[in-house]
Amino acid sequence: MPGKMTLDQILASLFPAGHSVGVTDGLITGEGPFGGGRLVVVGLDGDTPLGVEGALVLSRAVLDAIKAGESAGSRAPILVAVDSDSQRMSRRDELLGLYECLAHLAKTLLLADRLGHPTVGLIYGHSAAGAFIATALATRVLAALPGAHPSVMDLPSVARVTKLPLDRLEAMATSTPVFAPGLDNMVATGAVHAVLDPAQPLDGQLSALIADLPAGDIRDRLGRARGGRPVAQAIAERVVRQARGG
Repeated sequence: MPGKMTLDQILASLFPAGHSVGVTDGLITGEGPFGGGRLVVVGLDGDTPLGVEGALVLSRAVLDAIKAGESAGSRAPILVAVDSDSQRMSRRDELLGLYECLAHLAKTLLLADRLGHPTVGLIYGHSAAGAFIATALATRVLAALPGAHPSVMDLPSVARVTKLPLDRLEAMATSTPVFAPGLDNMVATGAVHAVLDPAQPLDGQLSALIADLPAGDIRDRLGRARGGRPVAQAIAERVVRQARGG
């Protein structure tokens, strides 16, 4: 399938028998039959910025999935589909505590994962900054589709924060993936676990990904193995040892 997949194409490939996933004001919520059970879908579509209201709507959807799992005695997988802008850059959202709402959303996904709901992110468009961290990166693993363009921070913003010249950062980004946005760099650092094949049914690929979920967060190990973050794993392990008095 040429070009970037649309949300409708993704949902059709995930749920060939139909689904109840909808989009309201750029916010994705709903579910569909999946692997003999169901798959809950939340997220953002259409390069939508994530504001206070959106973060709370998505948080509510995740908490509802957790509550339904407790009642049914089964933990449905949760897919976080992302094509977003960054967090909404407005004075109103900041005054209403956007950072707390983003943190709340991330914590609901972490809670779902801890309670036994497999959580998988799927970035198929753009995402950046707080919106990217609170959605796609708050899942157990993050998958991507070709054409996605994730970034934690673009290089002009990095230049403003670090006070380093933009041309120096651009030069560093050619050899150091952690400085660079884009799908290939996110794969190299381990942030993106796998890139899916849009030419093949996504339901089978997602089922295989869920069946092979790692026991914990292995992004640092992937980054080391792929050469994108060669020292992150060793530093993290050293911090843990020192925190435990080892």
